[in-house]
Amino acid sequence: MDKLITLTLAGTRLDAAPAANSERTRLIYDRLATIYPLSTFFFHSRAHAHAVDAAGIRDGMSVLEVATGSGEMFRRLVARNPNGATIGIDLSPNMAARTQRMARRRFPYARTHCKAVDARHMPFRDDSFDALVCCYLFELLAAEDIELTLREFRRVLRHRGTFALVMIGQNVEFFNQLYKVANRVAPAFWGRQVEHRVPELIQSSEFRILSDRTLRQSGYPSRVLVARK
Repeated sequence: MDKLITLTLAGTRLDAAPAANSERTRLIYDRLATIYPLSTFFFHSRAHAHAVDAAGIRDGMSVLEVATGSGEMFRRLVARNPNGATIGIDLSPNMAARTQRMARRRFPYARTHCKAVDARHMPFRDDSFDALVCCYLFELLAAEDIELTLREFRRVLRHRGTFALVMIGQNVEFFNQLYKVANRVAPAFWGRQVEHRVPELIQSSEFRILSDRTLRQSGYPSRVLVARK
C-alpha cells in the first residue's frame, strides 16, 4: 500500500433514526451492486461532476471517497488524480469490490485502493487526506451516526483539507412526496432526506462551508456542499 495512506486494519426529522439498521442496508446494496450504476447515470452524474470541480480535486492529492457505491464518482476522482492516491470505502463489500475492479481496469497504473469499511470508524491515521468526497450517505444514517461520521471526516482530513458532500435535495415538493413513499416501502435502500439540517451539523463539527449549490438531473434534485477544515 502506498506510504501516503496507511490502513491500520488491526421532511424528515433528522433526530429520527432510519427504520433499517446498517446491516440491512449493507445486504441490500450488496445485492444491487451490479445494477446500481444505472441510477448514477440517470440521476447523479451531474452532481458528481460539480462536486469534483467545487472541491478543487487536482492531480497529486491524497483523496478519500466515503460511500463509493458502484464507483462512478471514484473513477472521476482517479481520472482527476492519476498521480496521487485515491482511496475508497463502502459499507457494502460488493460495492467496494466492484469499485476497485472497475477502477483498476480503467486506470491500471493509478494508486487506488477500495475496502469495505464503516464510515463511523475509519481505519486511517489522523490528517491523512487532502480532500474527502461523500455522496448520498447521510440519508441512510441516524442523527448520532451523522455526527460520528463528521467527526471522523474532520479527524482524517489534513489542515485546510476540503470536504464535498452530495445529498438528496428537498427543494421539489412533488419529489419530496414521492421520496416519502419510497422510504416507507424500502427504508434501508432509500433512507430519508436530511439536507435541511446537515449544514448546521457540518458547521458545528468545525468545518467552514465554502460553497452550496442545488442541481437537478432527470428531475432528481441534489445539493452539493463543499466545506474546509
